[in-house]
Amino acid sequence: MSGNKKQRTDLQRSTNVVYQAHHVSRTKRGQVVGTRAGFRGCVVWLTGLSGAGKTTIGFALEEYLVSHAIPSYSLDGDNIRHGLNKNLGFSTTDREENIRRIAEVAKLFADAGLVCITSFISPYTKDRAEARKILEAAGLPFFEVFVNAPLDVCESRDVKGLYKKARAGEIKGFTGIDSEYEKPEAPELVLKTGQVTVNECIQQLVGLLQEQCIVPASVMEEVKELFVPENKLDLAQAEAKTLPTLQITQLDMQWMQVLAEGWATPLKGFMREREFLQVLHFGTLLDGETINLSVPIVLPVSSENKESLDGCAAIALEYEGRKVAILRNPEFYEHRKEERCARQWGTTCAKHPHIKMVMESGDWLVGGDLEVMERIKWNDGLDQYRLTPTELKQKFKEMKADAIFAFQLRNPVHNGHALLMQDTKRRLLERGYKRPVLLLHPLGGWTKDDDVPLAWRMKQHAAVLEEGVLDPNSTIVAIFPSPMMYAGPTEVQWHCRARMIAGANFYIVGRDPAGMPHPETKKDIYEPTHGAKVLTMAPGLSSVEIIPFRVAAYNKAKKAMDFYDKERHSEFDFISGTRMRKLARDGDYPPDGFMAPKAWKVLTEYYVSLGKEN
Repeated sequence: MSGNKKQRTDLQRSTNVVYQAHHVSRTKRGQVVGTRAGFRGCVVWLTGLSGAGKTTIGFALEEYLVSHAIPSYSLDGDNIRHGLNKNLGFSTTDREENIRRIAEVAKLFADAGLVCITSFISPYTKDRAEARKILEAAGLPFFEVFVNAPLDVCESRDVKGLYKKARAGEIKGFTGIDSEYEKPEAPELVLKTGQVTVNECIQQLVGLLQEQCIVPASVMEEVKELFVPENKLDLAQAEAKTLPTLQITQLDMQWMQVLAEGWATPLKGFMREREFLQVLHFGTLLDGETINLSVPIVLPVSSENKESLDGCAAIALEYEGRKVAILRNPEFYEHRKEERCARQWGTTCAKHPHIKMVMESGDWLVGGDLEVMERIKWNDGLDQYRLTPTELKQKFKEMKADAIFAFQLRNPVHNGHALLMQDTKRRLLERGYKRPVLLLHPLGGWTKDDDVPLAWRMKQHAAVLEEGVLDPNSTIVAIFPSPMMYAGPTEVQWHCRARMIAGANFYIVGRDPAGMPHPETKKDIYEPTHGAKVLTMAPGLSSVEIIPFRVAAYNKAKKAMDFYDKERHSEFDFISGTRMRKLARDGDYPPDGFMAPKAWKVLTEYYVSLGKEN
């Protein structure tokens, strides 16, 4: 590739050496390296022209696998030439030696139990065949992947400016210009990077590794929806009319929407006793791989309902006079309310709003496989925002997002929140992501009486976007259908994991997430920093990176929200929720720069409307 003087690479072969076998078997090593059951050492060999996308895909695949607890390492061509192969040039002989060394190094990584990803032009068929021979002779799988982008596409990318130099004659022997690239004849996979996104390439690669039993099927993260297929809907509706009926509440209906749309994948319906006990005691589902699911998703029923329905093969669930679902093979078990509350909330205070609902609910729980008739609509003018995980993933794909950072909220957005979201986007861009997308995801299920209602919050969020505080071109506003539980660190795991199901790989966690003051002592029920700390340790959330909330306050000097600096404490004003609500009720304005003016106007309209109602 270079016209620089050739470096000396003719090395003598070693003699009088004998290979020493390891005492540790690959099976034993596979039990230690990672936690995903077994040895999975292999080499994924990415080959293609400069600019085809090998490095981008190699690092993205490495990130994806590691985030799913699959040990892997990406070897990049430029990086290797900074160290191991810095004495090699770009002659045919040196290129051959370059690939031989890489194959030997990749063999060591694979033998250690890692998925080793190599990103090298490796232009010659013979050299790639030799690399395959080295791996296969060691009994290790080798997957040749042709990263296929047309030359004009590669030239148009030309981040390093190498094609321009090659065309100008400044670089000699440049692959694709004055040195041939021999395309693979029978690669295990072809990635057409001029036509598909990086995320689509990763899914194809993970699919290949799954087919070859290198990674488990669960790594594909398929969303499990529970809707009746359209071609079977008439039969299901007719059957529901013949079944014994159970009336469900609005809260039950919200949980059913969560289940039906796949937010609680892999649950097949309301939890059976085995699943309930696993979640209550371990915060995870344990049948198969360990899956984080920290809150019980259950259907309470009265003793009378239990008496009349126990033994039925299926039950029709009815809401406001409509048969909305069928619960098959129902299983009834005791609803030990006090124990559930003590474990889920860490308190049994009857004045806690959600605990109050639990204590007033049925003495039995019923679990079973759920078949939901149709998409759940609330007809409140907001259904267009209720995007399912599958729909959100499609939106991210259409936006060509390479990073999705989610922000869960149940309150209006002020400029402190916006500052954190803006800063997160900036940091992601600095890390090399090209199209980070924000999922602004307000909770849309039940909330306590003194929280701002969903419809007003959505108006306020729209005003924030309208004023350009957040970039509407890189933001998706959608509604998360889950009810609020105010269960602190236990609940925040659920919030994070549900967004992970929808495709988020970064999650912003704030101060005292899902917390509230104790109804009697008025002190925080949960230590405000524990939510973020628990998320960084929680099992089963490895495919999402936690971004802790940086404390923001109003900077009086800047007249804007700013990250708090204790060295300049006197410059900051902490505007509490209580103070904000009083200002809004009184029709007053907060300091300039605290909240977008149009967004504040929405908030004042809401609090003024409360006064009129009273």
